[in-house]
Amino acid sequence: MSPLLLRDRLGLSLPGLQFALLAWALHPELGRPAWPPLTLLLCSALFGFWRSLRQARLVDDTPTARIASAAQGYAELRGRGQPLAGLPLLSPLNGLPVLWWRLLTEKQNEKGKWQQESLEQSQASFLLDDGSGSCLVDPEAAEILVQRREVTERDGRRYTLWTLLPHDPVYVLGDFRTLGPLDGALDGALDGPISESRRLAELLEHWKADQAGLLARFDLDGNREIDLKEWELARHQARQQLRQQQAEVAAAAELHVVGAASDGRLFLISDLEPEKIARRFKLWAGFHLLLLLGSAAALGHLVQLGQL
Repeated sequence: MSPLLLRDRLGLSLPGLQFALLAWALHPELGRPAWPPLTLLLCSALFGFWRSLRQARLVDDTPTARIASAAQGYAELRGRGQPLAGLPLLSPLNGLPVLWWRLLTEKQNEKGKWQQESLEQSQASFLLDDGSGSCLVDPEAAEILVQRREVTERDGRRYTLWTLLPHDPVYVLGDFRTLGPLDGALDGALDGPISESRRLAELLEHWKADQAGLLARFDLDGNREIDLKEWELARHQARQQLRQQQAEVAAAAELHVVGAASDGRLFLISDLEPEKIARRFKLWAGFHLLLLLGSAAALGHLVQLGQL
């Protein structure tokens, strides 16, 4: 499985790296200066602060769009998750239908501690429906934050399963694109003038079968007959009706997709409210800001001591 499918590795690993640098700076080996880890800590904290604050602002500042009228490009969408028709995704633990899952498997070692054995995540797309329309959500490369978690232990292993279920509220922030009509979705409705002529003839034959209805609509002079002028009017209205139906089918067959942004902006899928998501990023920004100020103060102290 592609590492891009796992959660935001950089966001998760950065605090661990920072604590390692802090431990190095506080407990330097004999003769090893403290300024290199402090400098690295300052740079990582500056990057983490900028990154977390940028993500919080993306969540706060991107307005929620409706799928039916969303502009092409970076967008925030909210709705209910729906499985793809005929393509049910099942939980790897209990076999129940889900929209998405992530499974952490840990094995107990000889000392009784849990060690990660594997981390897997589903790759299947699902639908987001907001009442105005639906779009395909491609979770590849997304950071996915979900509340639902199930922990199971059996046979010396611990399984932690995160899931999104059908009809769950889903928040998506990513690149929205309309790809146009689905292949084969129109079933010949747009396949050229020969098909249009055939459909026109079939519609007129249907109208002629209802002679009373035909006379009521097109017998303008009331002589109980359809003359050439009136028949031409019927043909014109039949063409108009077919074109309207064609436009409606074409609009309904548009495929909307939301996925990773090409410019690297945050691609996020969650069942949390956007306010809670933004608050999480702001807390991380505050954490990195404290490290930034602390490492800057420590480096300033080293300068005063003449050790830098």
